Amino acid sequence: MIRPVPWVAPALFLLCLAPAVELAHGLYTNALGPNPLETLTRDTGKWTLRFLLLTLTISPLIRLFQWQFLLRYRRLLGLIAFQYGTIHLTTYLWFDQFFDWAEIWLDILERPFITAGMSAFVMLVPLALTSSRWAQRVMGQAWKRLHRLIYVSAFAGLLHYFWLTRADFLEPAIYAILFALLMLARIRRTTTVSAGES
Repeated sequence: MIRPVPWVAPALFLLCLAPAVELAHGLYTNALGPNPLETLTRDTGKWTLRFLLLTLTISPLIRLFQWQFLLRYRRLLGLIAFQYGTIHLTTYLWFDQFFDWAEIWLDILERPFITAGMSAFVMLVPLALTSSRWAQRVMGQAWKRLHRLIYVSAFAGLLHYFWLTRADFLEPAIYAILFALLMLARIRRTTTVSAGES
């Protein structure tokens, strides 16, 4: 059995912040290309999806290798995904719409990729708010049912990325394949458990 190392969690946290620091430095030094705000919005969205997929990878790794210590980092990765999603949304609300709530509402209703992206973020909010061990203990089985929203949120995030992409679909396709594999692993486990109980 692999024992958790105390310094891994803070080191992982700093590593997860590295993309945000790099983007902030690029924005400050004007190194994000001809449209830095678009780059900032795009890249924070990508990192949101990447960290969501990393979060979803934890459970299959635990089942496959019995690495129970990884549970300590699943919550951290999920919260990091939410933080990047918050930055991504803020850049859209601020730099693209200037907090014009009427226009934002019309955008949500009329543009499917905005609808999907906003839905993905909204589903992450209750997960972040109930991420503590206290919430998990108080909510019991309801906590597990609620946190299955991460699958729906990740799917909506993938739709958001696909509908936003106009030319090169390679990267969103790779994410979609990874998500499909993670879902197949979950379905296989559920089927195996059900067969064992019958």
